[in-house]
Amino acid sequence: MLSSRLSPERGSLALSLRTVYETFAISWPTVVDAALGRVRKDVCDERLRSWSQKIVAHTRIQLDVRGREHLEKSRSFLVMSNHQSHYDIPVVFAVVGGNIRMIAKKELFKVPVFGAAIREAGFIEIDRSNRQRAVESLEIAKKMLSDGVHVWIAPEGTRSRTGELLPFKKGGFNLALEAQLSILPITIDGTKDILPPDTMRSYPDVNVKIVIHPPIDARAYASNGSGIADFKASRDKLMTDVREAIERGF
Repeated sequence: MLSSRLSPERGSLALSLRTVYETFAISWPTVVDAALGRVRKDVCDERLRSWSQKIVAHTRIQLDVRGREHLEKSRSFLVMSNHQSHYDIPVVFAVVGGNIRMIAKKELFKVPVFGAAIREAGFIEIDRSNRQRAVESLEIAKKMLSDGVHVWIAPEGTRSRTGELLPFKKGGFNLALEAQLSILPITIDGTKDILPPDTMRSYPDVNVKIVIHPPIDARAYASNGSGIADFKASRDKLMTDVREAIERGF
């Protein structure tokens, strides 16, 4: 069901197609660069930054960003946000900048051209049905963070159809505790109205609020014990605190 604020007549298939066009327009050069062995992170960063700003501009998203001071340029964060829409991606890149890579479900990497481009650009594929491969993906994320790149994960694991937070997956929190990372919680509110469930039409002129919360340092949750039960208790407390932070942004 469409949000009561949206009229079906305002939805635009052309707007959705333009978003798809812009996405493939930055994908092709990265695929070509990969074939020629010349992929560079700084070039990919700039493409992602430019792409996100174009999407925000042509959909006329009205961004209300709060808490920018928590995005410290000298630190890399494990970014955790809720997930309302495909438009979360350009919105977060527009706010955070190009120096961030997503942990994304494996299905996205199967999309022709786009999948190859995001793989070459450094996005991290995760297969939650295969525990060993999921662990390997998180190890890649840990290395990326140590190299100064923000890594973004949606702990819900999938989009929320209603905008309400879904249960969180545990993998990202295991990583945060084991690697003693700083989590940057981000609340996204409004992108669900740009591309509502069960429609291919995008809606312009939507107000989207982004709240960047104070970082949560996983080191503060390190267990003094050495048992599995102690680790689980620490992880569950960390999950609860990150969830409460995201919920406060609505």
